[in-house]
Parts: sequence; structure tokens; C-alpha cells
Amino acid sequence: MARSTSTMVRHALFMMAGTLASRVLGLVREIVTAAWFGASGVLDAFNVAFTLANLARQLLAEGALSASFVPVFSRVLADRGRKAAEGLARQAFTVLLAATGLAVLAGIVLSPLLVGIMAPGFDPVKTSLAVSLTRWMFPFLLFVSLAALAMGVLNSMGSFLVPALAPALSNLVYIALVLLVASPWGVWGLAAAVLAGGACQFALQWGWTGKMGVSLLPAKPDLRDPDLRRMLSLFLPYAAGLSLNQVNPVLSRMLASFLQEGAISVLNYANRVIQLPLGLFVIAVSQAVLPQLSRCSADSVDEFREIMRDSLRFALFVVLPVTLGMTLVSREIVHLLFFRGAFGTWAWEGTAHSLAMYSVGLPGMACSTVVMRGLYARSLPRQALWVTLTSVAATALFSLILMKPMSFGGLALATSLSFTLSGWVGVRLLSRNLGTGLGVFSLSWAGKMAASLAVTAGVVFVYTIGMPYPAEGSLSLRGAWLGGIFLASCAAYGVSTGVMRFQEWGWLRGALARKKGGREPKRSDGEE
Repeated sequence: MARSTSTMVRHALFMMAGTLASRVLGLVREIVTAAWFGASGVLDAFNVAFTLANLARQLLAEGALSASFVPVFSRVLADRGRKAAEGLARQAFTVLLAATGLAVLAGIVLSPLLVGIMAPGFDPVKTSLAVSLTRWMFPFLLFVSLAALAMGVLNSMGSFLVPALAPALSNLVYIALVLLVASPWGVWGLAAAVLAGGACQFALQWGWTGKMGVSLLPAKPDLRDPDLRRMLSLFLPYAAGLSLNQVNPVLSRMLASFLQEGAISVLNYANRVIQLPLGLFVIAVSQAVLPQLSRCSADSVDEFREIMRDSLRFALFVVLPVTLGMTLVSREIVHLLFFRGAFGTWAWEGTAHSLAMYSVGLPGMACSTVVMRGLYARSLPRQALWVTLTSVAATALFSLILMKPMSFGGLALATSLSFTLSGWVGVRLLSRNLGTGLGVFSLSWAGKMAASLAVTAGVVFVYTIGMPYPAEGSLSLRGAWLGGIFLASCAAYGVSTGVMRFQEWGWLRGALARKKGGREPKRSDGEE
């Protein structure tokens, strides 16, 4: 099992490298947007429109498509070779092209209804602008959906870096266009930048599939093909479940539209910041582990369980210190990133508060996302649907409870609590299917993790008390302060977890050894 765990970690490291570039550029993207538009009503309208146009990214690109296509494609590739797998991919391309084309047309026609549902608190002017922007941006669905298919092919063939870099190219194109056209075109420049970025994201991955030897071109679907039928039979229930999951962002923005102007924008800024650790660690691990889990036979319960346990532990190993740091220094992070131009004090405080509330949910998001990949690999759409229903119901309940006393901060906290609950439900359902617990949280591991986090928190407090954040200082001085606290906390966490001999360091060494052509360390049954 050492080899499979180190392989997963190695693939995750490639994903992290590409995702880091994408998320950093995503933050630059939001910084540029904030400097031009602040937390304004116009940007609220754009965010609602982009959320509607972006629903397919979660539903298709990061959800149902990966859940249904990657397991089937990986198994066909392993059992029958590249030619058979390519035939399946080309048929799936045709099906996806037709389905997303219809979705784009439906979205354009139904834009007034969709905007009315998502932002019922908008005045007529903001509603009209949001409807127009939604209609222009709906073709974005087509680009990211086809890009997701190419990503599934590449991941199944062991290519993780280029798919992770594709969103970075999208963000780079967005930033360049906004700088060029935001002044003459206003908010319409943002819409043009979104479409151009999505097209480039697809083009890069589509071209790379050809380089890998798979010609991703449309082919007539053969509905008698058992592999295609298997993929479609999995896709429909996963799509139904994940479409319910899209109720969460819709619900948050719908409720935020009744709050003060700019509430949707500060939630969006905070969400953009939280996407960096979420994509860098959580999504990277989950994307890396899905093809590996899919290649496990149905009878390989022990192997599947150990891969899942190790994946969850590794995700938590990197996410828990990030959660701690982002909760403790959220004000300083937001000030450094956004406090300029039209982004003033109110937007700073509101975004920082929302970021702290979102950060609390990172461990739950990690567990939920990785466990869902396990459910997909085991072909358990009903259990995946239960996890989604739990998330939606919990978001609605916690939002209604927390919205009045905590305003938009309560909506962010509700999201965190719902992911934590759904992650726990997912672990329980997967354990029941396997007939044994995953064994993630042993007393030894949990105790050593608590001690390591306590040491790290102590270093952060000492740093902030001994060297307060220079809010009035130059950008370079503030950046140096944040870099210093990042390095100090990383050193504290690294030393403490190293002294306590966490097994995760062995996995990292094994992954790096394989990248260099070295040999992997042997794995023990317990902690190192």
C-alpha cells in the first residue's frame, strides 16, 4: 500500500502545483475586479449572473461528469487498452456537446426566471442588468463542460499538471482582458473576460489529449455500448444529486440579496480566498485519488479502505493548519489582498469576517469532497445523493438560524457547518458499504494533531503580539509581515509533526522519491 499511497500523493502534488498557479491568479483576478468595482450593486449583478452561468462547473466539470466518466474510462483503459477508451471518450464528447448546448439555450431563455429565483431582493435596475449578463455568459457552460471531459481523460491517463494549469490560463486571460476593456466596457468587460477564459481553458486541455494519443473528437454514440450505457446510468443520478447541491450557493445569494448592499460581493470575495486552500489541497487530493480508487476491484475492500483512509488523513494533514491560520489572520489576509481603490473599510471588515466563518468549514469540506470521490468509485449514487441532501438541508436550516444574528457572516458559517455534517454522513455511508470503519481518526493521530495545532497557534499569537500587522505600511512591508507569519507557522507545524513522526511525511518522501526515480520507503501498519 505504500506505493499506491505515494502515487496518490505524487499526483496530488502535481495537481497542487498547477492549482497553486490557478488560485493565485484567481486572487489576482479578484484584486483587479475589486479595484475597478469594489463591493457595488453592479458587481452584485455580475456575481449573480456568473453564479448562474457557472453552475455547470460544479454540476458537470467537478461533479457528475467526473463521477460517471472517470471510473468507467479508467477501467476500460486498464482492461481493454487505449483504443477502446478513446472510442468511449469520443462518444461521451458528442453526448456532452448536445446536452450542454441544450442547457445553454435553456439558460438564455429562462434567465429572467433564474435571476428572480437567485436574487429576489434586487431592484428592477439590478435585475435587468443581471438578466442581460446571464444571457451573454451562459455559453461559458459549454466551454467548461467540454474542458471537464478532457480533464477526466487526462487524469485517467496519469496526466495531472496540465489539467490543473488550465484554469490558471483562464484566469490569466480574464485578468488581461479586464485590464484592457474594463474602463471602456464597464461590467460588460467582465462578461467578455469570462467567456474568453473558458474557451482557452478548454482549448489547452483538448490539445493536450491529442498529445497524449487520444483524439477527442465527436463520434456517433452507440447506445448499445455497455460502457457508454454504464456511464450514462451513473451520470443521471449523480447529476440529479449534484444539481441539488447547487441549491447551496443559490440559497446563500438569495438570502444575502435581502441584506445590505454589497453583501453578495463580500461573500464572493471571501469565497474566492477560501478557494485557494480548497482547490490547492482538497480538490487536488480528491482528483488524484479518483482514478486510483476506480481501478480497485469491487472485492478489494481492504485496499480501497486503506486508500480512502490515507487520502482523508493526508487531506486533513494539510488542511487543518491552513484552517487555523486563515481563521486567526483573516483580517490581515483580506487587507493585504483587497484594501485599495473602491474596496474600503466596510468591505474589508465584512470580507474578513466571512472568510473566518468559511475557514472553519475547511476540514469538513475536505472530508466531504474526498469521501464523495469514494462513493463515485464504488458506484453508489444513492449514498452520494444522501450526502448532498444532508448538505442542502443543513445549509437551509443553519442559514435561517444564523442569518439574523450574524448577517452575511452567518450565511458563511452555515456553509461551513453543513459541509462538516455532510462529510460525517459520507464517511458513515461509505463505511457501511465497505462493512468496516475507515479508521481515520485514531486516538494517537488525533492527539498528536491537536498538540501540533496548539504549538502552531501559540507561534501565531506570539508573532502577532510581538510584531503587530503594519496596516498603514507599504504593500511590500505588509506582504513581508504575512510572509513571515506564514513561514513561522509552517516551521512550527512542520517541526512539531516531524518530531511526533507523522506518517504523512513518509508519504511525501515516497512521492518525491518516485519523481526523482528513487525508491519508496516501506510502510508500517501504524504511525511512523
